[in-house]
Amino acid sequence: MSIGLIGTKIGMTREFMKSGQSVPVTVIKIEKGRVLDVITKEKRGYNAVKIGFFKLKNSKLTKQMKGYFAKKNTEPKKILKEFRVDKNDQYKEGNELGLEIFKDKKFVDVRSKTIGKGFAGVMKRWNFGGLRASHGVSVSHRSHGSTGQRQDPGKVFKGKKMAGHMGDKLRTMLNLEIIKSDLDNNLIYLKGSIPGSKNTTVFIRGSVKNVKRKTVNEKYEQKLKKAQASKGKK
Repeated sequence: MSIGLIGTKIGMTREFMKSGQSVPVTVIKIEKGRVLDVITKEKRGYNAVKIGFFKLKNSKLTKQMKGYFAKKNTEPKKILKEFRVDKNDQYKEGNELGLEIFKDKKFVDVRSKTIGKGFAGVMKRWNFGGLRASHGVSVSHRSHGSTGQRQDPGKVFKGKKMAGHMGDKLRTMLNLEIIKSDLDNNLIYLKGSIPGSKNTTVFIRGSVKNVKRKTVNEKYEQKLKKAQASKGKK
């Protein structure tokens, strides 16, 4: 179990590696998190750390949350997130956590909301073929056709692919490579694209899976070593 961070998607650009390779990257501005509570096994049965992200005006708080932040003696936070950890000795209330927690990581997992597409028909939403373009089909060429069965079972099953709200759903992408970290500006550059439009809130954590694949730089270094070894043989 590891602690994650929350950031804002700024957009996409490219990074040129040592090899001259152009790599598409997504830039995320990381928000520093403040430790609000350290939960112990004795108190609640598990070890965890509660962290707050993004500043919030006092006027936006409920009375209960005003009391909570006053008790913790910290400025109000918009998002509160609890992370389970194996050991919570190194965390103290009031500490700030930023990009430095990913300094030894090569890959991360990202979770964010996809772009909302509004109400969509079955051809756009589920890639249906639609009805025939001629031979008696009247003004329903892009419809989904029959949805149910006959008297038995006499209903439409849950999960049936039909027209409806498309996008605007939380999606997780695993094992995205960290190309670059800018600690001064709290920016992290991840290889490839991630779900969501600009200014989407993004949850980032260390990769859950044990990733064995090599990074872009490691592949380049391996290529150089092979080339040097083949030159030495000649």
